[in-house]
Amino acid sequence: MAYSEHLADRVRQRLRNSPVTGEIKMMGGLAFMVNHKMCIGILTNKETEEDQLMVKVGNEEYEQLLQKKEAREMDFTGKAMKGFLFVDAEGIDSEEGLDFWVNKALEFNRKAH
Repeated sequence: MAYSEHLADRVRQRLRNSPVTGEIKMMGGLAFMVNHKMCIGILTNKETEEDQLMVKVGNEEYEQLLQKKEAREMDFTGKAMKGFLFVDAEGIDSEEGLDFWVNKALEFNRKAH
């Protein structure tokens, strides 16, 4: 299933003042590159068929953010990729929730730049 263009537009609005260097379609989703680094991704959860966000938050806050009920390990290959989280629909449906997660990804992106 394709990613949600509506969610992509919501993310684009939040990234409009950031140095977005590209959008890449990959694995059925859309990845936003900020400062030439993957920052945020949009894809559909294959189990629930709901939108989900992939956020790169780094290792420093990873464990703390993983405790949030809408967050879970990013696992494509059977092994979690530390520093990356999936955020389920309940965490991004509200404007405040999406703001929180986009800001977390941007905070890490600035540190990693």
